[in-house]
Amino acid sequence: MRSKSVVTLAGVAALALYSSMAVGSKYNFPEPQSVIAQDIYDQHIVLLWICLAIFVGVFGVMFYSVLKHRKSLGYKAANFHHSTTVEVIWTIIPCLILVVMALPATKTVIAMKDTSSPDMTIKATGYQWMWGYDYLQGDGEGISFYSKLTTPKAQIENREPKGENYLLEVDNHMVVPVGKKVRMILTANDVIHAWWVPALGVKQDAIPGFIRDSWFTADKPGIYRGQCAELCGKDHGFMPIVVEVLEEEAYAQWVAEKLAGTNETVNLAAVTTEMVAEADEDNAAADKNSENN
Repeated sequence: MRSKSVVTLAGVAALALYSSMAVGSKYNFPEPQSVIAQDIYDQHIVLLWICLAIFVGVFGVMFYSVLKHRKSLGYKAANFHHSTTVEVIWTIIPCLILVVMALPATKTVIAMKDTSSPDMTIKATGYQWMWGYDYLQGDGEGISFYSKLTTPKAQIENREPKGENYLLEVDNHMVVPVGKKVRMILTANDVIHAWWVPALGVKQDAIPGFIRDSWFTADKPGIYRGQCAELCGKDHGFMPIVVEVLEEEAYAQWVAEKLAGTNETVNLAAVTTEMVAEADEDNAAADKNSENN
């Protein structure tokens, strides 16, 4: 009766564990939104099951031996010092388990570094403490902007209730189209940062003086949030990342608006420069006239 109850409880616990893994929560990886993120998530679940099986097997045998063969039941401990067979077995089995774990992980790591044939290329530069984005190739080429935290200071100082996206909202989202391969080029302006968006399966260090790259293809439209994942100074926790994935038509409209805004800024700068030059000429002429007088 007791053994049946133990088996039942074990089954319920396993079912609950499986459900929590499958659904995901704030304690697990977020729902994957790219091929690489899905591979990472699947391997994460498989490795958890393997570790659980090893845990149950090792501790199950240990507790069974302790309880079943305890001295109070009249058992005497075996007296031996070495077993070549046992040592070979417990060396080979872990090696095989590691190989089984390593094969799919290696395949995923290789795929993560395949940045060839991108549909678009974006350069992300880490600063203390914000991100700069430059669209280098593909739709949106020529767009540049900074992306900074917008969480109100009152929330940070606990003078107001914390919002839904506390420390995870920025003034300018990095916007990309759905279903397109986006190559990310990472570098930094001052210290080492790391560009990390878990739902897209991207985590890459941004190192001053070096260029690193990664890629992702977002499966569906949405807003995906991440953070700097490398301790970079006192405001390390205040430089979030927000990637907004749009349908192609909406993305094309965003690009047109951004480029129009860029042209307006360039024209304004040109007009301002011209006005300053004219003012300098007028001032110089006025100075010359005053000297002549």
